Amino acid sequence: MENSKYNGEVEEKGHRMKNSNEKEQNELGHMRTIVESQDPTSKEVDDKTLRRFLRARDLNVEKASAMFLKYLKWRRTFIPNGSISESEIPNELAQKKVFLQGHDKEGRPVEVVFGAKHFPNKAKGGPEEFKRFVVYVLEKLCSRMPGDQEKFTAIADVQGWGYSNCDIRAYLGQLSILQVIAGLLPRKAWQVVPCSCACYFYDSMEDYFSIH
Repeated sequence: MENSKYNGEVEEKGHRMKNSNEKEQNELGHMRTIVESQDPTSKEVDDKTLRRFLRARDLNVEKASAMFLKYLKWRRTFIPNGSISESEIPNELAQKKVFLQGHDKEGRPVEVVFGAKHFPNKAKGGPEEFKRFVVYVLEKLCSRMPGDQEKFTAIADVQGWGYSNCDIRAYLGQLSILQVIAGLLPRKAWQVVPCSCACYFYDSMEDYFSIH
């Protein structure tokens, strides 16, 4: 009797998942038609990327399409070559403050950030180089997401962080990038694990990241 009830629940759940997947696939096709008609370059974008925007707007095709088209416009402006090369961010890379470290147990790509290794970039165009660096790291993390994974984990270690690491221009630049991402990409797409972290870190980042 109990087995029959259990099997029935499993079967019902399977039907719901199938119907949900079919609806999402139909809406995905509708979304692709809309974005490709307004921006032909959308044809080069895979279903995984479009699906992320669609889910972020609860399968609302119109809102998801508008969100995605704004993202494409921003990307063409900020990343005109399609990607950011290491030659565009030499000073930031030289500080060796961010490392990509495989995946966590949930399959999310992991980055480790050392706050004490960040120093103000005094080169000409330093703030803009830092913005490019932030996007460069995010692009690398997203490229490492397997299958349907849509999140990554950041471990932020600020032990040893001091006055010499303070960089208001980089801080403002990072916030500007995060504000763009928060408006154009799914919210709470990342989780941050602070280590030896000051309270101000929570205050400045909690609007953009899931902090645990």
